[in-house]
Amino acid sequence: MQIFFFNLEIKTVLYPVHKNRPAQSSVENALTNIRDLLAWRIQSHFNESPADLDKWLEKNGNELIPADLKVNLPALNNEEWIVIMLSLIPHIQTNFFESVILGHLPSGGDFPEFGGVKASNHRGMLPTGETIQFILSGTDIEKRLQVQDMFREQHIFFKEGILWLEPVKEGEPVMSGRIILAQDWIEKLIFGRESAPRFGLDFPAKHITTSMLWDDVVLHPRTVQQVNDISNWLEHHHKLDDDENLKRKIKPGYRVLFYGPSGTGKTLTAALLGKQFKKDVYRIDLSQIVSKFIGETEKNLEGVFKKAETKNWILFFDEADALFGKRTNVQSAHDKYANQEVSYLLQRVEDYTGLLILASNFKNNLDDAFIRRFHSVVHFPMPNTTERHILWQKSMPSGLKKHSSIDLSELSGKYELSGASILNAVHFAVLQCYSRNDNTLYHKDLVEGVRKEFLKEEKSI
Repeated sequence: MQIFFFNLEIKTVLYPVHKNRPAQSSVENALTNIRDLLAWRIQSHFNESPADLDKWLEKNGNELIPADLKVNLPALNNEEWIVIMLSLIPHIQTNFFESVILGHLPSGGDFPEFGGVKASNHRGMLPTGETIQFILSGTDIEKRLQVQDMFREQHIFFKEGILWLEPVKEGEPVMSGRIILAQDWIEKLIFGRESAPRFGLDFPAKHITTSMLWDDVVLHPRTVQQVNDISNWLEHHHKLDDDENLKRKIKPGYRVLFYGPSGTGKTLTAALLGKQFKKDVYRIDLSQIVSKFIGETEKNLEGVFKKAETKNWILFFDEADALFGKRTNVQSAHDKYANQEVSYLLQRVEDYTGLLILASNFKNNLDDAFIRRFHSVVHFPMPNTTERHILWQKSMPSGLKKHSSIDLSELSGKYELSGASILNAVHFAVLQCYSRNDNTLYHKDLVEGVRKEFLKEEKSI
């Protein structure tokens, strides 16, 4: 813990509760009220006078936190809101805490009871758990211990990923760690909105969406049935959580494997499930996750899981073979740590409470232990002739004329293509029309598009 000394010459200023303030924004109003609270607590401390927080809150609590701020977390009490606001203050006013303390220590001095630390970039004071203990409990030992319960795993702060205490060095008091308010909650409280997390090393996942509809998808009937099973879980899983018998026996979450050739609709199906149930879908970037350094892969993945747990996201691991592959016999240190990664993933996947989808081209590439933990294994086969004919029909442009030479039955029967390849072939043919300033789509252009798709896979047409 860092000790702060205040040496500025400043006149003593007291901050009484103002009954007739001019209209202010909700955040400004809350900050003014928190300033009043801090001034009252500090003044009571230096006067060595009794300071009953409950009585102070009873007198001023109705206007302590404006109602429109509480909309985001209506279940929290005033003390919990005080913790949130104290955590939010450094993100709004740099010298907030210093200005209040200097009002009572005009000649400077040591004030370790208040807690607080300095950061590497931020020039002002950052509140710690000790700051919360001082404001909410003063010197009352019993209440100070009760404050620590706010930072345990059972509290809503931890469960919802709102805020937490930064770990401290071994041997230092736990409550001397600074309070970290989650970035999404900072934006929600200040701006009333929640921004998507930025893709990067700290968050190696990308938000995926689609403008397509379920009517645009052509899947095998068996695949459709299994996808409907997933939809049933998304719609009704909360009822399982409420069942007195099943909730003790069924682990939360739903784990699914999508396997089949590329272009058969695995990613699109995941995106459409998110669109249907209004859930964000994040595709894990394995190039950012997997690391050659021991323990880094688990660390990278843990960051995604922790954030996703409080958001009820759908997590989608594309090309999951790279991360969830079979364990091997230990012949080197590399094999040992690779197997440890898989063992960690097995446990973490099972603990995730939302929908988790793994996608792979080949089912047999994944470790058998993962297969046993899946609720559903969904095969996305290459479309048959009938399904390909429907895909060709659904892919036709609406703004171009179709030449009489176009024979979709021939294209679907003669050329075995995935849905994505068919769409690529149509895309090529349409561009050929535009390049000729021609509004007519020809069969030969579609065939040429098919030929290019075959060349990608080193096949002859």
